[in-house]
Amino acid sequence: MAVGEALNFDRVDVVRGETPVLRGVSWQVGHNQRWAVLGPNGSGKTTLLQLASGYLHPTRGTVAVLGHQLGHVDVRRLRERIGIVSAAVAKMLVPSVTARDVVMSARHAALEPWWHEYTAADRARAEALLARAGFAAVADRPFGVLSEGERQQVLLARTLMAEPDLLLLDEPAAGLDIAGRERLVSRLAELAADPASPPMVLVTHHVEEIPAHFSHLLLLREGAVVASGPIDAVLTSATVSSTFGMALEVEGARGRWACRAAGRPLARETLG
Repeated sequence: MAVGEALNFDRVDVVRGETPVLRGVSWQVGHNQRWAVLGPNGSGKTTLLQLASGYLHPTRGTVAVLGHQLGHVDVRRLRERIGIVSAAVAKMLVPSVTARDVVMSARHAALEPWWHEYTAADRARAEALLARAGFAAVADRPFGVLSEGERQQVLLARTLMAEPDLLLLDEPAAGLDIAGRERLVSRLAELAADPASPPMVLVTHHVEEIPAHFSHLLLLREGAVVASGPIDAVLTSATVSSTFGMALEVEGARGRWACRAAGRPLARETLG
């Protein structure tokens, strides 16, 4: 693994029109670290990932990705080393392509398998990645007929097929039911626990979606850093309350977290 940081943000501002989106963000992601980024809507999380993936440049400050400063590197080459799991990728895929081919086509950073040649080893690797997640049974199904939970597992396998040096996950559990969320979070926990996995950054709105073995947390509010550092020190009731602007209680057990409004639960008759 390379020496130094996978990501290095130094006093980064992003301004759109006259609206500040990120304000003075300094943040470093080490090569052996797994980060969650948590914050309310409009806090700048998506913008942060756009910078980390080389699809956006800062208005002020510097961003280095895998040791290369944006503005001084061919971002097309840089993006080949970055794996992204997001709804935007899912929308670009051809619905009739099988789950296996969706995964396999990542070998050439393609959206479909028809314009490149693939080996038996490529096919076997794609099938193995699906099987490791427990989804070997969907390999021959068209991507368009899969459930949301199955699609997210296929997208994750697709990202891993390319053997990225940095893995970015943009709200991968959004829209999933409890079972789908827990299957995905469990798979991400397995990856996080594996020393051979690349550095990981997971953006989410919910502490319940942070997998076990994630090591660090960045809290954002209105484009600024509220707190940043080892997750056990940063993920507290006080910091999360400050981030979301209301009194919240955070609890942890067996490497997972939960959050609820502070105070007594509502009476049954109040809940209707």
